[in-house]
Amino acid sequence: MARYDARNWQQSPGKPSLLLLLAASALLLHGASGQRVKVEPEVSSYPGQSVTLRCAFADPTEVQLTMVTWIYEPKDGERINIAVLHPKFQPNYPDSPVKGRVSFVVDPPNLSSPSIQISDVRMSDEGRYICEYATYPRGNEQGIVYLVMLAKPQNLASVVTAVEASKPMVVARCESADGRPEAKITWVTTAKGNATTVSKPGADNTVTVTSEYSLVPTAVDNGRDISCIVEHRTQVTPESFKMQLAVQYAPQVTIVGYDNNWYVGRTNVLLTCQAKGNPSPSTVEWKTMSGVFPDTVLRNEHELKVLKVDDSVNTTFVCEVRNQIGIGRDQITPIVRGQRLPAKGATTGTIIGALIGVILLLAIIGTAIAMYRKHRNNKLNGDGPPKYKPPPPKKTNSSANKQLNTNPAPVAEDRPLQPQYYSTQNAEPVTDLDTYHDEENYGEEEGGGEEEDRQHREHYYSAAPSGWDDPGDSEVPPPYMRTDSDPQEFLHQQGPNVNRGDSFVSPAMFV
Repeated sequence: MARYDARNWQQSPGKPSLLLLLAASALLLHGASGQRVKVEPEVSSYPGQSVTLRCAFADPTEVQLTMVTWIYEPKDGERINIAVLHPKFQPNYPDSPVKGRVSFVVDPPNLSSPSIQISDVRMSDEGRYICEYATYPRGNEQGIVYLVMLAKPQNLASVVTAVEASKPMVVARCESADGRPEAKITWVTTAKGNATTVSKPGADNTVTVTSEYSLVPTAVDNGRDISCIVEHRTQVTPESFKMQLAVQYAPQVTIVGYDNNWYVGRTNVLLTCQAKGNPSPSTVEWKTMSGVFPDTVLRNEHELKVLKVDDSVNTTFVCEVRNQIGIGRDQITPIVRGQRLPAKGATTGTIIGALIGVILLLAIIGTAIAMYRKHRNNKLNGDGPPKYKPPPPKKTNSSANKQLNTNPAPVAEDRPLQPQYYSTQNAEPVTDLDTYHDEENYGEEEGGGEEEDRQHREHYYSAAPSGWDDPGDSEVPPPYMRTDSDPQEFLHQQGPNVNRGDSFVSPAMFV
């Protein structure tokens, strides 16, 4: 009541200060009620059951509980006292729709917990129930609980058979009867239509909901899926009804089998009359536009067989099919030719597609062969990492190899040339010893004496790096020098001939 009065005063623009005062008082009263009077906001029950409406005063300190009154407020109606409790008097149950079915739970009842019970509840018992305390010095405080009556509805759905037409017709119906609260119905389908839902009161304060789905029925809609879905508070999950639309229509007829190549003398030509409808076609009849049927033609329900093509079949054949809705027909006029048409070859598109496919296949094969040949040539030409490994240096322990051959004349040896390995890590120019080669050859050809040979060696070793002495002395040569042959021969094997005068680097050093 305080909340209601505050709303009324809020609509009055004349007294703003009084409006604020009343609003503050309403909030204080609502807060006190929400804190002290404890009730359940909502309680649900089914018809015929017993329901308990709990109420308690949470903190009775500093107040004196004088009396408790339970008030029933129907959805559409006035408030009615249904139970009164005073500590000095016996409980009282005034006349009300629940008299004889309402009582305090605790016997004897007490003011701190005046809960009530309503037995054999009815659908009409739904509404608000107010537990109101009369206290001193605060006045009245209350708590409100809403009783919701539940009734599980009876759900059903059905298809309404419709005849093909040009205006909307009902094709399906769904109903949720005698439920509480009101059920919700939805439709799921690919058909293009609209649903209309109507609610009306049922028995014992229940509600019946009816929904109809309408559309302009056509032959295409026949057999379409449609589902009715019913949602209700008493159901754990929505209930779904899956159906198929039923639209009746006259037969749809098509004649097949004519290939436009009826020539004189052709035998056993077959035409077929295909028909569909709802309900199924009952009769099939072949006719001609002239009314005369050729003797060379046989009729067998859906089939028409021409035993031999001649001028008599140069007419119009009609297939007529009937069902309960109407008649459907189709016709065909064959052309009788004097000669047979040539057989159709492959279409241009097919030929072009085949040629493109062959070209692509050949291109793929050619690419694969080219790649294979290139790979094989690379292997034959030695491309890629080397497949050999240089042999390790041989260690010689013979004391004879520790001295250089001092024979002034070169000695020819009968052994194969040793392979030479060159490092490609750091490219450096080599030194040409053509001058020395010329002098050496000159000595050999002229058969010079020992003095000339000595001069040649001095000329050669004068160009050697510092510390490289004539092996003719008594010092032992480094171990990496060959001692089994003439050093001049060893020098001849070191690299290509480059003129020393043109060299731009220091003389070669053996490391």
